[in-house]
Amino acid sequence: MQYGLIGEHLPHSFSKEIHRLIGEYDKNEYAYDITELRPDEVDSFMKKKDFKGINVTIPYKQTVIPYLDFTDDAAKVIGAVNTVVNKDGVLYGYNTDFYGLRDLITDAGISLAGKKVLILGTGGTSKTASYVCRTLNAASIHIVSRSKKDDSVITYEEAYESHADSDVIINTTPVGMFPKADAIPVEIERFPLLSGVVDVIYNPLRTRLMLDASAKGIKSCCGLRMLVTQAVYAYMLFNGKEKNMLDLPEEAAHISKIVDKVYKKVYGDKLNIVLTGMPGCGKSTVGKRLADKFGKRQFDTDKLIVDKEKRQITDIFASEGEEYFRDIESDVIKDISTGNGLIISTGGGAVLRKENVAALKSNGEVIFIDRPLDKLIPTDDRPTASDVDMLKRRYEERYNIYCDACDIKVDNDSLIEDVVMSVIQKLSES
Repeated sequence: MQYGLIGEHLPHSFSKEIHRLIGEYDKNEYAYDITELRPDEVDSFMKKKDFKGINVTIPYKQTVIPYLDFTDDAAKVIGAVNTVVNKDGVLYGYNTDFYGLRDLITDAGISLAGKKVLILGTGGTSKTASYVCRTLNAASIHIVSRSKKDDSVITYEEAYESHADSDVIINTTPVGMFPKADAIPVEIERFPLLSGVVDVIYNPLRTRLMLDASAKGIKSCCGLRMLVTQAVYAYMLFNGKEKNMLDLPEEAAHISKIVDKVYKKVYGDKLNIVLTGMPGCGKSTVGKRLADKFGKRQFDTDKLIVDKEKRQITDIFASEGEEYFRDIESDVIKDISTGNGLIISTGGGAVLRKENVAALKSNGEVIFIDRPLDKLIPTDDRPTASDVDMLKRRYEERYNIYCDACDIKVDNDSLIEDVVMSVIQKLSES
């Protein structure tokens, strides 16, 4: 292996894709491989030194340190290394996570200067966060742990009771990560003065913690930009850049340009486009057109329910009732929302349950296809909108819910191609 990532479990890593894009954008394409190592394999791997440069992830960021001939100052302070460069058999260790987290926070417009910061978790990323907070002039930093190990940490109960006036929360725990994306590490409402929430998790793209923060108008960001930024800095070190060069204005501008390009591409590729709206508003048709234009796979939640139940929706309503149907719908939405890069057309009542909206938003941009009532047509295969009166009642009951649930609203009172182009335009602006 020339370049790559080592860790214990890496089935969902984005790193290979990110490094491919970095090389492509910098016109310096190179092979980057993912290598899973058992704990008993690390020693021989590091001693063999059969690589030019590697990134290191959980649980080996501290394990590799004894094998290094040189460790940079940031890595020493943090106590973790995530980038190793082999220079003629001499191993140099760096922590580019520092740059990644610093960039994530500043790009999101979250100020730490003079602020009280809570850092959730005590692992290697927590130590990186603490170092970043000090360099960004935080007034006070409090590490939150599930157990009271010593006086350097506080418990979650103490955070609620004595630090409810905190300004910023940084989550470095895995709570809320796929596949347990509905978990949340703290209750946002217990911190009324919050101005920012940083979550280093990048799968899903929007954690429950972030969604709760956004619902209260609090700035929030996910760890994908951190992942991209640290990768670009690692790439620069792999390619002979010295650590003291990376913050020079010209070099920093070049790095920032690559980060922006790669982040935008990866985020767009991973993002689901979720279409909501009344029965007959055009979700399925718009979804198919978007799938063709973006090269994404398209799924219709009503069709997924029919496939799962092996019967039509009208039959489910007739024999089991609406509550049973909604339960199946929630299961289907929870499952499909864990995917990336999908077009998802939802049933008319999908947004009626808050857990459905949260699931759809975890990896998706929710778009309300707003078709005027007088252009909606009732049909027999829609049990909640099979005649004009029912359709009108559903429209009046649900319209504000659609508006509240969506990230983007697009009018559908013209040609379908105009609607599709409007969706694309608004996505590019979001």
